[in-house]
Amino acid sequence: MLLSASDLVEQSRSGRPPSREQGLAILKARGADLTAYLAGAHRLKEEAFGNRVMLCSIINAKSGRCSENCAFCAQSAHHRTTAPVYPLKSREEIVAGAIAAQNEGSHCYGIVTSGTRLADGAEFETVLAAIDEIRSRCAIEPSASLGILNETAARRLAEAGCVTYHHNLETARSFFPSICTTHDYEDDVATVRLAKQAGMKVCCGGIFGLGESLEQRIELAETLAELGVDSVPLNFLNPIDGTPLAGRRDLTPMDCLRIIALFRYFLPATPISVCGGREPNLREFQSWIFMAGASGTMIGNYLTTTGRDRTVDLQMFADAEVEIDAC
Repeated sequence: MLLSASDLVEQSRSGRPPSREQGLAILKARGADLTAYLAGAHRLKEEAFGNRVMLCSIINAKSGRCSENCAFCAQSAHHRTTAPVYPLKSREEIVAGAIAAQNEGSHCYGIVTSGTRLADGAEFETVLAAIDEIRSRCAIEPSASLGILNETAARRLAEAGCVTYHHNLETARSFFPSICTTHDYEDDVATVRLAKQAGMKVCCGGIFGLGESLEQRIELAETLAELGVDSVPLNFLNPIDGTPLAGRRDLTPMDCLRIIALFRYFLPATPISVCGGREPNLREFQSWIFMAGASGTMIGNYLTTTGRDRTVDLQMFADAEVEIDAC
């Protein structure tokens, strides 16, 4: 049954996510209908987070030569790109990145490594030591994105003080084989569950504009709601030369806003951040992410692409009348 935007807000508040039909109505909305859905998503965001915005930053701690064949990724060894290739950065470099991120206002700092997983050994020990030092020296919350986890690795990360484990599902289960064939979707779902069982929060989202259908965007929202993830990063494809998706530009700024609103209705009290691909896809509508229901965004550089100048983003926050939620 289709509902008005105000009725859909009430439904979301009561813990009942949109139906497939209602989700499609959001993703297809235009004109005054879109305005109403955005206003409803903004109301849900304001009720949960007020006018505060949470910022996050990442460090590309180990880059390139990934054995996975994700069609969008510049770091895959299956593609020919100009992405940097280097081994794991030192503990000192990782900690210095955390201090810099905290000084720039970020609440969460993600240590990201390329590859299917970070195996036991010197590299994993370096990450654990860096997390331990960040917890002792900084207020910023350390996060790790090291690929697929086993139970031991999840436990050791939690014991070292890793607050959040970041592991995106990337897209809907039904579309995943079109994007990646080198591991199974259920491996990613299992990692999300293991991280939660170990006591870490889980940051888990996806990337849009890969060629997925509107129904598959809804499917991903349903999966994340079912998994009870603690925060959701929304990324929009920034096509990289040398990857199978080079040149693909399916999203308009309004498409991005509709996606943000959709996820806010599905996850009314969950932090939702707009991350990779914000600049090329939203363009002049970047400040609208908060009106569409986002409660945070990533600042600084991404894994293999550069972000906006920090002063420009700070002006955007001021213009949007949102306050940075400090550590």
